[in-house]
Amino acid sequence: MKAESRNSGGIFDIPGKKAAIQKLEEQSTAPNFWNDNEKAQMILKELTEIKTWTKTWEDIDSKTQELALLLDLAKEEDDKTVFDDIFKDLDTLEKSLENLELRRMLGGEDDAKNAILTIHPGAGGTESQDWAEMLFRMYLKYAQNQGFEVHVMDIMAGEEAGIKSAFIEIKGAYAYGYLKAEAGVHRLVRISPFDANKRRHTSFVSVFVYPEVEENIEVIINPSDLRIDTYRASGAGGQHVNKTSSAVRITHIPTGIVVQCQNERSQHQNKANAMKILTARLYQKEKEEEAKKLETIEKQKKEIAWGSQIRSYVFHPYTMVKDHRTNIETSDIQSVMDGNLNDFIKGYLLES
Repeated sequence: MKAESRNSGGIFDIPGKKAAIQKLEEQSTAPNFWNDNEKAQMILKELTEIKTWTKTWEDIDSKTQELALLLDLAKEEDDKTVFDDIFKDLDTLEKSLENLELRRMLGGEDDAKNAILTIHPGAGGTESQDWAEMLFRMYLKYAQNQGFEVHVMDIMAGEEAGIKSAFIEIKGAYAYGYLKAEAGVHRLVRISPFDANKRRHTSFVSVFVYPEVEENIEVIINPSDLRIDTYRASGAGGQHVNKTSSAVRITHIPTGIVVQCQNERSQHQNKANAMKILTARLYQKEKEEEAKKLETIEKQKKEIAWGSQIRSYVFHPYTMVKDHRTNIETSDIQSVMDGNLNDFIKGYLLES
């Protein structure tokens, strides 16, 4: 079966990874291993990542061999029930293998990190704010499908419907590597539920994704460069948000970057979340200033402008979701809005 043919010297090079594990484990047991704490942490992180790879592959390989034996048994006994079970397991196995192949494409410096995803509606008021909330739900479902952990760092409700902005922390292996494919402008065409005349509307929402800065990566922020304002939160949340100045807005004066958080009940928690977002944005900014190294990211960010959509979602007069970078499209809009984005992400990674 497929997995067996790839197990030795194939695209995953499992023997090579096992040799790498042995070498790293020898380093980690050396007497002077913790003399250089930063280097030790890097070695342990690499060791964990490679072990995850090999264990995932071994699980797939073991399941493949198990299904091969069941298939032989089903043939001998001509048992339809066993055949049905095998086909179900094969579908699950195929998805696991596709996910592993997709992860293999992620070799960027930040790809293995957690992600901070931001959503901002364009012009259009309630229409685009409602579209922003639809995308917000789509990414929550995607994260759930992938087994990622989600923390809504900040969300601001629209005045009538939808949201004005959202910041989402998504934790999991290669979360940034996958979700970076979603950075850009997302266009919606539909019959507006807010238009009494049932006219067709086009809405735009901007999505960007930052790699979360690891604790051992130092981003120096001078407190004197910050202006911190507190104010009363607005929107849902009960009486508390209207009585205390728990919301926090931080302005980084040298760069002009402004972040704000009001989702938590305490000012301390909101400030901590705002600082995390600011640190991630400053880290991204520092990376982008390295022109040669990040030429691709710079090009990508220049393309993120209203009217330069990366993907269109058409609900009327026909149903279609089309990625304009890869020409991958589907008529199953509901599946996409339920977070099934892997075809689009895989297509993007193949062409990057």
